[in-house]
Amino acid sequence: METLYILVNCDLGSEVEIIKDLEKISEVKEVRGTYGIYDIFVKLQAESGSALEAVITHKIRRLPKVRSTVTLTPILSQGGR
Repeated sequence: METLYILVNCDLGSEVEIIKDLEKISEVKEVRGTYGIYDIFVKLQAESGSALEAVITHKIRRLPKVRSTVTLTPILSQGGR
């Protein structure tokens, strides 16, 4: 199972709408609105990195009112949970 984290910037006031849309994507395991530079935090999981790429490219980045995304790949060898 592969895991990625996405930080989303969106149009002002569209956060709740985008969070609802993200919750409909089966690979989205967690989604939260955030304070700061980024508007939304998303945790994605799928069987492969290519499946996650497809979700980001064809589902998340194409949502109306999403301005940009940043993808974070965890470094599993450094530990953490």
